[in-house]
Amino acid sequence: MRNKTTYACQACGHQSARWLGRCPGCGEWNTLLEERAEKPAKSVRGISGSGPVPVTDVIITQEERYSTGLTELDRVLGGGLVPGSLVLVGGDPGIGKSTLLLQAAAALAARIGKVLYVSGEESAQQIKMRAERIGALQGELLLMAETDMSLVEKVIKESKPRAVILDSIQTVYYPEVSSAPGSVSQVRECTGILMRIAKGTGIPVFVVGHVTKEGTLAGPRVLEHMVDTVLYFEGERHQAHRILRTVKNRFGSTNELGIFEMRGQGLTEVINPSELFMNQKPEAVAGSAIIPSLEGSRPLLVEIQALVCPTGFGTPRRMTSGIDYNRVALIMAVLERRVGLRLSTHDAYVSAVGGVKLDEPAADLAVALAIASSFKEKPLQNNLVLVGEVGLTGEIRPVSGMDKRLHEAAKLGFKHCIGPAREQQMQKMGIIEYIGVQSIQEAVEAAIGR
Repeated sequence: MRNKTTYACQACGHQSARWLGRCPGCGEWNTLLEERAEKPAKSVRGISGSGPVPVTDVIITQEERYSTGLTELDRVLGGGLVPGSLVLVGGDPGIGKSTLLLQAAAALAARIGKVLYVSGEESAQQIKMRAERIGALQGELLLMAETDMSLVEKVIKESKPRAVILDSIQTVYYPEVSSAPGSVSQVRECTGILMRIAKGTGIPVFVVGHVTKEGTLAGPRVLEHMVDTVLYFEGERHQAHRILRTVKNRFGSTNELGIFEMRGQGLTEVINPSELFMNQKPEAVAGSAIIPSLEGSRPLLVEIQALVCPTGFGTPRRMTSGIDYNRVALIMAVLERRVGLRLSTHDAYVSAVGGVKLDEPAADLAVALAIASSFKEKPLQNNLVLVGEVGLTGEIRPVSGMDKRLHEAAKLGFKHCIGPAREQQMQKMGIIEYIGVQSIQEAVEAAIGR
């Protein structure tokens, strides 16, 4: 009997009886691939062996989190690795995902016992070479080079490790699903198996996921919905530091950042990231401003640089790096309307130094004054930080976590802060001199002058 075929979208998982150039589900072009439709796999025992119970009768047990041995990784996980959790780690090729997880695997093996590291991309010899280079040799760390998910499942049940790492989900396949590894059906089925293992046995599982050229996780969106935690490992190829960012976390905050530095011996944790980003800050240069950003519970001082110059074309050019383009355009419109800066005839280039991505409104004031400083060709006063949200009417709105921001700024030697007038009580704390302003016009006059 001839097997029936379907066409599945590799972006969203939508299935169609015939091939279409554009997916009806997500609107992406040329993402439908042919897959053979077969009978569903044999039923698998569910996660819970019991029926429904009243919520008042559920007993909560406080399970101790596992420390991965990497403080920065523990931070983004919400304080450590939760038993039975399924963690997805994504990032560009060569950014250091395998190195990070191999270091974490060795540290976990030394702390809690047997850890299984499964690779579908490298042989055991290649993994050992990396382990020797980064000092991750542990007798309790088990290596397995395999792409057959049924064999991986069997080994996990037999060896009973304390933690499992799979690198990567796009390289493994389940034999009862006929489509190729990395397809929607295979990713969904293999992730489902890992989820049942994690929830049914309490073994925490790390899964590495590939990313597309747009920087999003490859495969169906259901992959991110099935896991408990999604981490993105980011960084510029030409820079040594890496940023581990939480996108989803059922057991902690989604705003945490972990900072690492790539060296010949592997990844090392950056204890004071603010100092790392500020060690090459120029002195008394127009167009430079400092923002005490707050990523989750971590204050982080970041330099924002702006370059404003007369345009040579009819339409001025705008470019941003690490800062939302539309937000910069909005701030420039406020500066032109409320402060009187003729920015419509000038090109503007704004960047967050060090490859950091700032998406919080508290960076508005620093962006605005960096642009104003470059336009007026006047540097901001020394030892000054700026924090505040800029509204469309030019008002400076308060932001959260002001005490943490000022403590971090004072620790690095900054003595002045310009921020919202509503936070004037910060002056009484005596951390640093606090200058409260109500409008963007006042902030420009206080930092640059008329």
